[in-house]
Amino acid sequence: MLHVRVISPAERTDEVLRLAVASPAVVNVLKLTGAAHDPAGDLVEFDVAREGANSVLDGLRALGLKDSGGITVEQLDLSISSAAEKAEQAAPGDPDDAVVWDELVARTAAEIRLTWAFLAFLALATQIAAIGALLDQPILIVGAMVLGPEFGPVAAICFGVMSRKPRLVGAAVRTLFLGFGVAVLITMACAAAGRLLGWIQPAMLDSRPLTDFIIHPDRWSLVVALLAGVAGILSMTAGKSSTLVGVFISVTTVPAAGNLAVAVPLGHWNEVSASLIQLGVNLAGMLIAGTLTLFVQRALWARYGLRATGVIRPEDSRSRRWPRSSG
Repeated sequence: MLHVRVISPAERTDEVLRLAVASPAVVNVLKLTGAAHDPAGDLVEFDVAREGANSVLDGLRALGLKDSGGITVEQLDLSISSAAEKAEQAAPGDPDDAVVWDELVARTAAEIRLTWAFLAFLALATQIAAIGALLDQPILIVGAMVLGPEFGPVAAICFGVMSRKPRLVGAAVRTLFLGFGVAVLITMACAAAGRLLGWIQPAMLDSRPLTDFIIHPDRWSLVVALLAGVAGILSMTAGKSSTLVGVFISVTTVPAAGNLAVAVPLGHWNEVSASLIQLGVNLAGMLIAGTLTLFVQRALWARYGLRATGVIRPEDSRSRRWPRSSG
């Protein structure tokens, strides 16, 4: 279940209540007259089954509450209520399969920001991957995969393509490009310093049977990237963040960047091109599969997801357009 808190101007409150009560997916409706101070208005709260949230939120947005009031949604970890159980049964599908598009908008908008934390995690992951390549240690490669935060911008690009938001795509591409650029340059500088100090030598990349898959992209690299793209999008839309860790371990984007960063100062120029190909194959596979997954999810929920909600359909309101993100 999701908990929705609405700040509504007094003249819109009756419409908010009608919209909430009309949906069999909504329970526990609460109205507090004049409770909101800034912005001024009434406070309406209710719980809604995740599967029925999209049409309810579309209806609220059609009332102009984004500008004249406010809509807040949060996940409920526990709801002990027979009415809530009936609401979940009345809503179409299963909560784990439901896609709340506003939630995905907010999440992708947060993922495209080029923050110091993003750069730090990606740089650290790339350096760990580089050390793993030098020492031929798969455990370090796996650790680097888990640490890398690159799937967030990848998911944002997929959503931007699906929802026709070129600004979102551009911002996500910029974050991904600059993030990997900074991470590779930092790791490259560290590798060059390590070679000057005598800590690493070119021979360390000559024979490494346990990690040479990084520089041998093949058809299976693309297959794994495609599968990981589907799994990553599903984990984000279904709210199963724990599954996303498996996606990170599946693809060798960060290891390819780490291998590239050490191959340059060590003069292994053939590995530079191989690493770039591996990086490109993995990113392309995830982007293609992720975008197609979102298209399929949108088509399925447009056909089946709103059937049992009993509220305004998007085509019958002003909210037909996809919600805009802050990106």
